[in-house]
Amino acid sequence: MPHSQTSAPRDSLAGLRLARGASPWLLPTVATAAVSLLRARRSGVAKAVAVPTTALAAGMLWFFRDPEREIAPGRVISPADGVVQSIMPWKDGRTRVAIFMSPLNVHVNRAPLSGTVTSVEHIPGGFVPAFNKESENNERVVWHFDTELGDIEMIQIAGAVARRIVPYVPQGTKVEQGDRIGLIRFGSRVDIYLPEGVEVAVEVGEKTVAGVTRIDRD
Repeated sequence: MPHSQTSAPRDSLAGLRLARGASPWLLPTVATAAVSLLRARRSGVAKAVAVPTTALAAGMLWFFRDPEREIAPGRVISPADGVVQSIMPWKDGRTRVAIFMSPLNVHVNRAPLSGTVTSVEHIPGGFVPAFNKESENNERVVWHFDTELGDIEMIQIAGAVARRIVPYVPQGTKVEQGDRIGLIRFGSRVDIYLPEGVEVAVEVGEKTVAGVTRIDRD
């Protein structure tokens, strides 16, 4: 199935492409920084406030960036930017590939394959660091895709700072490989389960790029 350039609506600021769902965090931060900068010439207090608020606003803009990607060929591509944290055989024959996303990574997640979203389930939970084993019980959103390889499960897991996962598409949506499907605000993790018989092409510690890094091997 050919990749479509159609994607979910997104926020924008001064021409910079930002992740959809960024506005509630970005707008107050950028507005505070702008007001502080305007008042900095006349007020020592405003000048003192302007430095950290401007730095925070710049950090927010960097965190919520949503760059365009040239989607790479391959049956299964990475749904997330980050580092492969673990590769674990599952009891049912599948293999789980866990990708840890630091606050420096792009946090927009993409569809690993073309297909139909058959389920999007939000599961409440804790907020321990995403690299911790106990993060299995964190707040998460479980996705299922009906694809040419059968059912593919993907899980977005909130981390210690992340308090909100924002799905972009509902159940029943047909997606193309590499389409934007959701955002995790701040550091977190994404797990993808490869079907039995599908060999993993990445290694623990390897960096991944959403929509670019191939996860499976022919």
